[in-house]
Amino acid sequence: MDQNLFNDICLQQLTLSGVHEGETVVVLTRGAERTEYADAFLWAIQKLGATGYHMRLPSPASAGGAWAVGDSGLGNIPLAVDALKAADMVVDCTFLLFSKEQFAIQDAGTRILTAVEPPELLARLMPTTELRERVETGAELLAKASTMRITSPHGTDVTYQLGMYPTLSEYGYTDTPGRWDHWPAAFVFTGGSDDGVDGKIVLAPGDVLLPFNTYVQTPVEITIEQGFIRDIRGGAGSSGLDADLLRSYIESFDDPRGYGMSHVGWGLDERAHWHGLTQFGGGMGMELRSFYGNVMFSIGPNNELGGPNDTACHFDIPMRGNSLFLDDELIVDAGELTVPEMKPVARR
Repeated sequence: MDQNLFNDICLQQLTLSGVHEGETVVVLTRGAERTEYADAFLWAIQKLGATGYHMRLPSPASAGGAWAVGDSGLGNIPLAVDALKAADMVVDCTFLLFSKEQFAIQDAGTRILTAVEPPELLARLMPTTELRERVETGAELLAKASTMRITSPHGTDVTYQLGMYPTLSEYGYTDTPGRWDHWPAAFVFTGGSDDGVDGKIVLAPGDVLLPFNTYVQTPVEITIEQGFIRDIRGGAGSSGLDADLLRSYIESFDDPRGYGMSHVGWGLDERAHWHGLTQFGGGMGMELRSFYGNVMFSIGPNNELGGPNDTACHFDIPMRGNSLFLDDELIVDAGELTVPEMKPVARR
């Protein structure tokens, strides 16, 4: 993307995020990654009359291997954490999520925006206040529920006992002290009680495995009891390849908490494409987490919600064509939202 265009979309983003004169905004990068993001955000910060600077962390000591969440690169740099805590806003171009350092920065009242997706995707899925309103409607409904049930034509039937953990929303910008969001994003989620998720989830071809950034090719049956996965196997008539890959990945962390059930919710952005992994290399998959009517469950850490599980093993799995009930009220009907206030105007 042309740098001037990138500057303009970063200005739109920071305007939505309420950046104004008198604030201090830090842009955080790591190694040689996303230096053009830092340039664009710094230009936008200056245009809005705020004070900004670029904090660049060293590259990771090693590259490759499993995607282990929670390693912020700030663990041995307390002065850097203090500087970020002193800012009004941090634009995170590294992915701090699930790290204790991010939680400490938020607890200090600093709002955080993660921006790591390709610029073309950031532009196409620019947040809007209308989308925020629809996401917040979903969050209000989810926060009131005591149970969530997910079903599908493929055999999924799983129930989450709710109420132990808060409901969170992502709509792609943040203007509230201490709040984190991810650009782009449009979904709501919570977590089941630690021992309160039971049933079976059947992944079907076309469901999404993140961070593999692949589509399921062969059915996978996942059995859950008391909040933990007890069995992963190939569905009837399948080769079992996707089940083998999922199981092998979790086993590689040598951490039984990697089988814990994490957050769960649904997507609301009608502009997001299910086929998004075919574009820009898929990025980090935020488009797939957000596409309209997907039901996404996650495996691994729940410390983002205040839970005790901080395993580095994490999976997000958006699914197509599923139905979701809150206290027996149908909210997502085979991939279509049922509540008019959560639908875009064209679908009402």
